[in-house]
Amino acid sequence: MPEGVARFLLKRRWIIQPGLESTDPFSAVERYVETLSAQGVSIQGKRVLVFGYGGRFAVGVDLLKRGAAHVVLCDHFVLLDDERNRELLSAYGNYLKLEQAEVSPRGEFITLLHGDIREDSIQKQISQVDVILSTSVFEHLDDVAGITQALAKLTAPQGVHLHFVDLRDHFFKYPFEMLKYSEQVWKNFLNPSSNLNRFRLDDYRRVFDANFKKVEFTVLEQLTDEFRKAKKQIRPEFKTGDEAVDAVTLIHVIANGPK
Repeated sequence: MPEGVARFLLKRRWIIQPGLESTDPFSAVERYVETLSAQGVSIQGKRVLVFGYGGRFAVGVDLLKRGAAHVVLCDHFVLLDDERNRELLSAYGNYLKLEQAEVSPRGEFITLLHGDIREDSIQKQISQVDVILSTSVFEHLDDVAGITQALAKLTAPQGVHLHFVDLRDHFFKYPFEMLKYSEQVWKNFLNPSSNLNRFRLDDYRRVFDANFKKVEFTVLEQLTDEFRKAKKQIRPEFKTGDEAVDAVTLIHVIANGPK
């Protein structure tokens, strides 16, 4: 499916379902705040970057309401969800404004950052941030190492990252299906337009350990029975020999102190 068609369907919730930040943004913020709080981290007075915000301002304005000083909403593409952003005006008018019949953020509170985060021109548009957040974004990246390094550069010395990552095949009925195919077959025929990079737990460990001084991974879900059913067909490059690692499907990553 062409990328433009996929994003058209995603915006309208047709066939393709968006992630938590779009379907229930306030629950997404609650999860961010609670998870950070358990680590002794507060967003109060902090500059927060939401990586992959999907065109909807809800996560940003709710972070501001909960005490963030400034929010950077970052996405590779410009696909603003004006219909749903307009619904936020009455409750979050302090942070949003209506200009020429379109809702836009007030610059003193929200910065929109659209483009490739790896490019110097994009990096120079904002100051360093204290907290970087994402939900179900990292599994879609085509250059996990390069983008993680770019995000680390944008992070203040004492900054923290929190990323929720979904390691499943996004045809969720068969969570390990994508691991059965060679790279050539996957890239040329089966990889969806949203791109699934097929990174596993140890792959993410290597990337984050290379860019941060302290990294903690929490396993949120393991599907051991499903893994065992698929195991014989899963290619060897996706297996470590440790089912406790190989069967992991949902994680969150907390990373402190960019190198």
